[in-house]
Order: sequence, then C-alpha cells, then structure tokens
Amino acid sequence: MLRRSLFLAPLLLAATRARAAAPLRVVASFSILADLVRQVGGERVTVRALVGPDADAHSFSPRPSDVAALREAQLVVRNGLGFEPWLDRLLAAAGGKVTTVVASTGITPRRMEGGHDHGHGHSHGKPGETVADPHAWQDLTNGQAYVRTIAAGLTAADPEGASLYAANAEALVGRLAALDGWVRQQVASVPQARRKVVTSHDAFGYFAAAYGVEFRAPQGVSTEGEPSARAVAALARQLKAEGITAVFIENMTNPALLDRLAAEANVRVRGRLFSDALSAEGGPAPTYEAMVRHNVGLLVPAMKGEGG
Repeated sequence: MLRRSLFLAPLLLAATRARAAAPLRVVASFSILADLVRQVGGERVTVRALVGPDADAHSFSPRPSDVAALREAQLVVRNGLGFEPWLDRLLAAAGGKVTTVVASTGITPRRMEGGHDHGHGHSHGKPGETVADPHAWQDLTNGQAYVRTIAAGLTAADPEGASLYAANAEALVGRLAALDGWVRQQVASVPQARRKVVTSHDAFGYFAAAYGVEFRAPQGVSTEGEPSARAVAALARQLKAEGITAVFIENMTNPALLDRLAAEANVRVRGRLFSDALSAEGGPAPTYEAMVRHNVGLLVPAMKGEGG
C-alpha cells in the first residue's frame, strides 16, 4: 500500500501542476484586441478572436461556434464604445456568466455626429446628435491604456500570472510609447497643408486628432450602406481642388467605392490601410505594432505626393 502511494504521489502532483498550468481561455471581440491579449498573456493564455484578420466587425455575422467559444471562455475582452453591439446578444445566448473586460475603460472618447448605422439594426444615435467614436486604438496613447486594462483583467482572472502580465504589459507599453514618438516624427516630415487623406470609412478620427492629419471618407464610421453618387462626386471635386494624393482603401472593405472615387478625381488608390482588423500571419500587419508601422509607411509618402 505504501509503495502504491509512493508511486501515485508524483503522478498526482504532476496532474495537479498540469491543471494549474492550463492556459486561461480568453475570447477577444476582434483581431486587434486578440493580439494585445496574446502579447500581454504570453503562454498563460489561449485567445480566440470572434472577428478574425481581414474581417469586418461592422458586418459580422456570428456562428454557433462563437456561442460555444463564449460558453467555454474564462474571460472576454471587448472594445466597448458601441463597437460590437452584436456581442451583447452573443453573451446572452452563451449564458452571460463570463467576466468581461472593456479595453477602452477610462478613455475619453472622441465625439462624432450620430446617425451612422453599424449594421444589424444598430445605429450610433440620431442625425445631429454626437456619440462616441469607437476606434480609440488608432491613437497609440489609447493603445497603451488598452494594454494596461487588459493586463489588469488577466491578473484578476489569473492572479498567479500577475508578475508575467505586468512585465509583458510594461514591455509592450514601452514599445508603443516609442512607436508613438516615431509616428509623430514621420508625420512632422509632411508639410501641414499636405496632411490630408481619404479612406474608405471614418475609422481614423483618433489618429487624426493625435497626429495632426485630416481624414475624409465617403462612408461614415460604419462600412454598412453606400454613400450617394452626389456625395462621391462632391468628394472627388474636393480631391481635385485641394490636390489630395493620399487615397486608400482598407483591408476589410470593398474597393469598388474608392476605385470609383479615384476615377472621378483622376487619382490612384495608393494602397491598403489596416483600420479595424489586422492582416493574417505572413501579411503586412499581423500585429497591432506592425499595423501602425505599415499604415504610417504608406500614409507619409502618399501625403507628400511621392511615388506618383
């Protein structure tokens, strides 16, 4: 009996350690948040993004597997600010018991005119009202706040990982602070009068306010719905009159609208920016940091009029 106990003791200890070391199961609402959770959580977490790379959170259609993932999750990380209204229904369908972290907690939102539909019957206020712009991650200062909020949420869910989460978060915050300085230097190299950009939809308001760039878009904050031909023609005339050369599509939008605008203004679309979603692994923007570097690397020469 003693021999059996001595034999079983190491096995029981190993099984206990294995259970203790099981990664924390986290569901993030979209790919940018999923990357930040992975960066902070390291090997102590497994992360699933409901809206994956190159996918549009505005027109997201949940699947039964998404409900199953939420039922199994130990933590959910969402953006907040009205970005993912469909998540409330998903959480309710999954039982609504999982702890949720709102990454934008504590951030003062940029205000925008209401009346823009984020799809699935959800509208951001009425025309004439002002509502929160949800794209806060486009300002790297806000990105640093996201990281700290995510670290606090992971620590609350998994106190044993506190030191790892804190170290990873501070390392990432440091890199984002340095990246913020680099973005400011890059934009400062563009004459003020040329800091004008046209994109598919209005996702860069926080970037504009933080770094002194003016963004215009034929669509509002949502990719749902088509602007009128009159609105597109008016924007095309504005491009011609102001000599705007920085015209971009976004990775999760249909290029047809910007192609039409570029044809009317006699300019060319200068490339693909990443706004609401990362690229897949192997693409130009598989992480939040890579996304910012990619976008700025396209924006600056285009604003200067370089490369045709």
